[in-house]
Amino acid sequence: MQKLPDGLILLAGSVETIRNNDVSYVFRQKSDFLYLTGVPEAGYLLMLDPKRKRATLLIPRVDANHRVWLGHVPGPSEAAKRFGFKDVRYTDELPALAKAAAKSYKNVYAEPEALRKAALKPSANRWGRLRDALDDLRATKTEGEIEIMQRANDVSGKGHRAVMRDARAGMFEYQVQSRFESVCLDSGLKHLGYPSIVAAGRNGAVLHYHHNDAKLRPGELLLIDAGAEAEGYSADITRTFPLGRRFSRRQRDVYSIVLETQKECIRRARPGVLSGDLHLHSMRMIAEGLKDIKILKGPVDELVSGGAVRLFYPHGLTHTLGLDVHDTMGGRRRKVRPPANIRIRFNAYLEPGFVITMEPGIYFIEALLKDPKLREKFRNQVDFRRADSFLDFGGVRIEDDIVITSSGAPRNLTTVPKEIEDVEKACGLN
Repeated sequence: MQKLPDGLILLAGSVETIRNNDVSYVFRQKSDFLYLTGVPEAGYLLMLDPKRKRATLLIPRVDANHRVWLGHVPGPSEAAKRFGFKDVRYTDELPALAKAAAKSYKNVYAEPEALRKAALKPSANRWGRLRDALDDLRATKTEGEIEIMQRANDVSGKGHRAVMRDARAGMFEYQVQSRFESVCLDSGLKHLGYPSIVAAGRNGAVLHYHHNDAKLRPGELLLIDAGAEAEGYSADITRTFPLGRRFSRRQRDVYSIVLETQKECIRRARPGVLSGDLHLHSMRMIAEGLKDIKILKGPVDELVSGGAVRLFYPHGLTHTLGLDVHDTMGGRRRKVRPPANIRIRFNAYLEPGFVITMEPGIYFIEALLKDPKLREKFRNQVDFRRADSFLDFGGVRIEDDIVITSSGAPRNLTTVPKEIEDVEKACGLN
């Protein structure tokens, strides 16, 4: 209301989506609505009246049949106490309330669905400005939000450590997924921030691998990218570790490049640093590392600017994290044009309270390495014969969740082992 004092503000929560017949998909509240209200249930609305400094929560009016099938639903007094609102009404009261309140304003800031339910027809709905205001607010996390994200990380870390301890050759990827997710559920976190990626061997080179049905084989690497959600806030953690024995020499070589890149970029993640500059630095470090193991050749700056390193590191270093696993990027005022030679979604000056991932990686992706046009373009910068010998390798990604702090030194919410000796110990391989 302080950001948008000159208009009536309306938002709608999510409604249940039918999967088939009378079965719904698992419900997840819209992140903006959850941020402003704390309401995890379906069918609620919110009206904010800045001039009167009034926040009105509108709850669905349900009948006895609803309670028979779905159980107790809070009434106005219970909802007021539970969610901290002084003014709670029923959703069918919104049109009259909104019509009366809108007379005091020239502007309306409304999510389209909320505007429809309010039955308002303003001359202009400035939904874009409301979206930017929410993005700005959500980008900077409070200590309370960070505490919740720490819980999501702690439980997710417990799941990752269980996977490291229990995963063995002969299992299937879905059994590893089950191990992680059962730990989260046992700890009281019923929802994940995103579908778990459990990728063994070559599957680790598929960035958003989703099949999770392959058999784990001795000597392979296993990449698991998985995070639980606490009160809507997500963790996002990736670890890569060997199955059945210690890291092999070439696994250790590639893993060490990724690990040192990640640690250095975490050290550099301070207020005022441009996230795009961090990404460029990570590309240089990975290019240098791939030169050391004789896969890339030539000047590092040319390997980065020309794009050769992107054959092995095709994604961004970092993204924001919060109520969405790829969270808001902070509104228009924070958006900065990336350097000309890189393409990344998140490019902003880091601020205290930002929570970001840090996730460099190296992958041996057949679709890129066997592309005739790319082989011709980079023939002088990539030793394709050597790169082809890694096609059975898969990939390595290491991902932690980082808080940008006012003191300068970043805070790492993730505590899962990642040093080579610690990983081998966690896997019971020492």
